Amino acid sequence: MATLTVWKFDTADGAKSALHLLERMQKEELLQLVDAAVVSWPEGRRKPKTEQLHSLTGAGALGGSFWGLLFGLLFFVPLLGMAIGAAMGALSGSLADIGIDDDFIKKVRSEVTEGTSALFVLSANAVTDRVLAEFRGSGAHLASSNLSAEQEAKLREVFEEPAEGKHAEV
Repeated sequence: MATLTVWKFDTADGAKSALHLLERMQKEELLQLVDAAVVSWPEGRRKPKTEQLHSLTGAGALGGSFWGLLFGLLFFVPLLGMAIGAAMGALSGSLADIGIDDDFIKKVRSEVTEGTSALFVLSANAVTDRVLAEFRGSGAHLASSNLSAEQEAKLREVFEEPAEGKHAEV
């Protein structure tokens, strides 16, 4: 079973700094990193900067389409207007089927604001108490959405980018 975890930091560079902690926990086998992305929102900026961590992603990573949709729903739809918002709203229904519901989106949207950052991690096989203890000293705040094995498979089916040399069916 995979878990989508959002670690919120009170500084715009906190999430980027926590990457070393995440890498170390993976080496210590405290979690299996499937995919990750960073959102940083410096003071004075209208919108956050988002970055998928290609160098950290594991086999079967979800790819840019997943992160693009999620970050669009979280940070950019309110800025784009009603027509685009309605289209994104329809797409978000499929996210609810895989464990990312409106409550999760509203909670993250309200917490990740100007002057903060967040580390989005899709992980598996986490030693939860040890991972929480490791992050406790970083000043991070945790918001998470657990995905069942069925939900994870559905998520991969919808958003996984085709492997090199393979083409997605249309």
